[in-house]
Amino acid sequence: MSDERIERLDITRVDELQAIELRGYPHPWSARIMQDTFKAGTACWALLDAQGRVLAYAFFSIAVGEAQLLNLCVDPDHHGKGFGRQMMQHLMQVAQDEFCTILLLEVRRSNTAARRLYESLGFNTLGVRKGYYPNGAGATEDALVMGYEII
Repeated sequence: MSDERIERLDITRVDELQAIELRGYPHPWSARIMQDTFKAGTACWALLDAQGRVLAYAFFSIAVGEAQLLNLCVDPDHHGKGFGRQMMQHLMQVAQDEFCTILLLEVRRSNTAARRLYESLGFNTLGVRKGYYPNGAGATEDALVMGYEII
């Protein structure tokens, strides 16, 4: 049996989340964006180890029957352990429990690992947001908009 658990975090954990974000992404959210997201009332769910350390987290909002994944990050030290899948399955259940009809997300076109995960969970590509993500030195990258219909 695993000692990991998923809990909702609050703004007091921003520094810990920011440290993971900086190691996890070439274009990470800033601490200010995280703080503002918390202040806006957005939920942050995290997979914690037995000592309460964050292994993965997700910012996740629900409004008018739609759930939106804003940011999912697995600590790079824990890639390949199924934590991203565990987080997504939890969020899909939260969306269902909240009577959402769809869960939406954007993913970098180049992020094949994340795309494979989402597709394996039943997400479909709904469209493209051209130039959505920064990609260094003024360049951008398209985002694929993906959705999971909740029955």
